[in-house]
This record gives sequence, C-alpha cells and structure tokens, in this order.
Amino acid sequence: MLSTLEISILKGLIHDETYTRKVLPYLKDVYFETSTSRSLFELSKEHFSIYNTCPTKSELEIKIEDLTGLNQDEYREIEELFNSIIEPENLASTEFLIDSTEKWCKERAVYLALMDSISIYDGRDKEKGTDSIPSLLSEALAVSFDPHVGHDYLEDYNKRYDFYHLKEERISFGLDYFDKVTKGGVPNKTLNIALAGTGVGKSLFMCSFASSVLLQGKNVLYITLEMAEERIAERIDANLLNTNIQDITDIPRPMFETKVQSLQKKTQGQLFIKEYPTASAHSGHFEALLKELSIKKNFHPDIIFIDYLNICASSRYRAGSNVNSYTVVKSIAEELRGLAVKYNVPVISATQTTRSGFSNNDVGLTDTSESFGLPATADFMFALISNDDLEGMGQIMVKQLKNRYNDPTTNRKFVVGIDRAKMKLFDVEQTAQDDILDKEPDFKYDDEESKFKPTKSFADFTF
Repeated sequence: MLSTLEISILKGLIHDETYTRKVLPYLKDVYFETSTSRSLFELSKEHFSIYNTCPTKSELEIKIEDLTGLNQDEYREIEELFNSIIEPENLASTEFLIDSTEKWCKERAVYLALMDSISIYDGRDKEKGTDSIPSLLSEALAVSFDPHVGHDYLEDYNKRYDFYHLKEERISFGLDYFDKVTKGGVPNKTLNIALAGTGVGKSLFMCSFASSVLLQGKNVLYITLEMAEERIAERIDANLLNTNIQDITDIPRPMFETKVQSLQKKTQGQLFIKEYPTASAHSGHFEALLKELSIKKNFHPDIIFIDYLNICASSRYRAGSNVNSYTVVKSIAEELRGLAVKYNVPVISATQTTRSGFSNNDVGLTDTSESFGLPATADFMFALISNDDLEGMGQIMVKQLKNRYNDPTTNRKFVVGIDRAKMKLFDVEQTAQDDILDKEPDFKYDDEESKFKPTKSFADFTF
C-alpha cells in the first residue's frame, strides 16, 4: 500500500510542471517502495525528458499499454494506481509538496543506505567492503534540493559586484615574497605545485609550509606517499621545535614533552599525517580518509599537502594499463584539483623536473617531468632552484612558472632562506633580492589609453 505522500508525488509529476522541474533531478526510482510506483515514475520521467512537459492522461495510457514483461496482476495494479493519480483533485500546493518531497528523499536515501550497509556488513554484497559504509551514509545524509542552477549575468549583477569586493580567504605561506606574489597566500579550491629536482627541497618546502599553517591555528592534513609518517613528523618536529633534525633523537623525553606541550599552547590547529604506499592511493582514497577523519576525529582540514603528485595513482586508470604518462599525470592533477574544489581547501603538492631540468639554473614549465598536462591544470606553479652558490649563502631561488592569482611577470624570481638542518624556510634581507627581482620594463600597458606607453621619459636615458 503506497503512502499518501508517494501518491501526491506521482500526481505532482503529472499535473504540476513547476514542481516537476524542481524535483525531477533529485528523484530516484529506488526511492519508491513498489514496482508499480517505480514504473509510473519512470514513464513520467521519460516523457518529461523527451517532450519537456508533463504527460497527459492519454499519453500515459498509451505508455502503459506499451509496457512489456508484466503479468495480468501487475497490469491491474498499475491501472489502479494510474486511476488514483490521473485526476488533479486534492493536489497539494507546489511549495508544500516540494518541501515534503525533499524530506521524503532524505529519509528514503538514509533508509536505503542503512539497508545496503547491513548487506555489506553481513557479506551479502560481494562487490563492496565495510570501508565503503561511511561513504554510503555520508552521501545519503547529504541529499538535498540545491536551488542554485548558475549565475544569471544580467540579473545577478549585485551579487557579482559584492563578490568582486569580497576579501577572499587565503592561507599565508608565512614568507613575505610568496605572500606578495599570491596576494596574501593560497585561496581555497586550488591546486598549487612546487617543481624541483631530486634533493632540492620539495618535501622540505611542504613540511615548512605545513608547520607555518599549523602555527596560524589552521587544521593541516599531510598525505605522504614517499616517506613514513614518522619521518614527516620528524621533519616537522625539527621545524617547530627549532632543533637540528639529527639532534632530535638526543632530546630527553621530559624535555621533548615540554617542547610539544608548549607548542600545543601556541596553536588551536591540528596536524594529521597519513602514509600510503607509493603509487597505491588516489583521490578516492584521500576522499575516504577525509570522511573517516570527520567521523572519527571531527577533523576538517583547512589545507591538504600531498607528497607528491607523480607517485599518486589515478582513480580513472588502473595501474599497469596501457596509458601514457602524460594522460595519467594530467588525470591525477585534475582529480586532486577536483578534491580541492569539492572540500573547499587548497591542495599543495610537488612534481619532479626532467633530467635536463635537474641541472638547469633557469627551470621552466617545459622542464616538468612526465606530463605537460600538470601545469595546464595547476593554479599556481613555481620552481625551486638550488646551486652551489645559493647553498653557500643558505638560500634557495623561487621562480614563478604559472600564477592565476597575480601577474607572474612581477617578482618572477626571488630567494628565500633555507635551513636544511631544521627543515625551515625563512625570509631573507631585501638586499639579497636586489640582483634577482625583475626590473621595471621599458614599456607598460596603460588601461585608460588602451596602449603600451614607455615607463621612462627621454630625460631618463643617458647617452
């Protein structure tokens, strides 16, 4: 026996076009309790998708007659239900029916997720493991009728103007020039990539940045596919406890506890480090981890570090499949950026240079190893460059390669201090930048006159 609400929903799909346009994208046939109601729903949905309007009585009658594979009892049940919904009497108001349908969809989604979870737990579902249960329940609880269908350019100009003047939330690097070239740090929903050769400092950069973010009171998730969790924690210990990494094991336990407890008082943030075997985890695993951390620890990261992109797996391509590295790495980058957008966080990762880029003192985008599709996907990409002279001065050079936050030609190159023993990056004095920072160009674009104009007068030139 169908509930009154299910009958009202089916009536609405036949008689109320406004209601149908609102709810049809969210309704699923599995929500209906009987095969009869599912059949009528599918007939109404199919008709609307083809003709863009609700079916009439005669149109539904024809569709019912065309149904195959039904016995006489099933035909009789469909006809009885059809007769109870085809007349528009006692039709609920559109707004009331929309609200009631949304609540019903949520309840049915949760009920079905619980039934699936029990089936998985009992071993009746051979395709899914128990680790998929949190995801099933989370998706069911997230069911809602999202009213937003896009930005109406001519109607939503006030919202657009407010957006232009909204101060975007960013996470500071804790380094002056990095913040300057990104207008204050990395924003949410972005993929940010460090390009460097082996041993130059990719993991050092990420550990130093993660330490800085933690001290800002933010929640940090650090995913490592290269080193053990404890080794990453050791590097962050060296940074935050201001101790040479080789001396950490010599610190007495009481002193170590005192230092960590003092650190706890300085920040309201949390830092979780999760290790995966190399090339075994992809964005799907990371998403499952985020849901697990939310359920078990009530932890929601403000930023995610992934060390590093090239040794992740792709959720689209199976390991060992006949797919070239360009496609795989581009796919991984797109999946990680999708993760950043879905969870409204910045993702920080790194990639290797090519063999020629390793010895290049002026690394460019073409020195990206394996896939040029990676820089095409990244929002902010920069190279970390080191040589004997820079090492002697305790510095590392940064070169902007791509920047969607600011003009990448301004301060294209700059240096930061590096303390490898303490796994720390720091600001250097302005004099260290003088020979590196780009000089003002001879010509600059004038927006008012819409043309390039010289930045110097003839009086500025010497003969």
